[in-house]
Amino acid sequence: GPHVFMSNHQSDFDILLALAYIPGQFRWIAKKELFVFPIFGEAMRRAGYIELDRQNREKALKSLEEAALEVKKGKSLMTFPEGTRSRDGEIRPFKKGLFYLAIRSGVPIIPYSIVGSREIMPRRSLRIRPQRVTIVIDKPVDVTGFTLDERDDLIKKVRDVIEHNFYKYKEDDQNTGEE
Repeated sequence: GPHVFMSNHQSDFDILLALAYIPGQFRWIAKKELFVFPIFGEAMRRAGYIELDRQNREKALKSLEEAALEVKKGKSLMTFPEGTRSRDGEIRPFKKGLFYLAIRSGVPIIPYSIVGSREIMPRRSLRIRPQRVTIVIDKPVDVTGFTLDERDDLIKKVRDVIEHNFYKYKEDDQNTGEE
């Protein structure tokens, strides 16, 4: 069945990692700014990606409602709840809108953590460096017991899983000296 995948976001390379290693088909929720690029934007629309206007709350909620309907129809979604790549390698606060979508769609959230991608391709860089990457896909988080008023509790639950795996495997990689 459909899921809402949620991951930390360290690098532009995270998108390629998700496409390569997350099983099944899914759609992306992407900031509207990406849809303005002539060929890229049209390809995203045709692939069923959902445009999110982060500057306009009303339009953003409409996009999230559309996304919830797509999920209910059986399409999984890939998201980065931090909203943008981390500047310092730490996990940033999660935006609430994607959890609104998850609760409205009623499908489980699959938390996954990406460790090491920042070193492959740091923010604002086009240079790609070899680096070991770990992707931890955790157990689904059931959203059916959560209401919109309890969204902060759901955010904490998902964030705790992503953070735990991120820092555990980051530490493991540092302790083994692997690169």
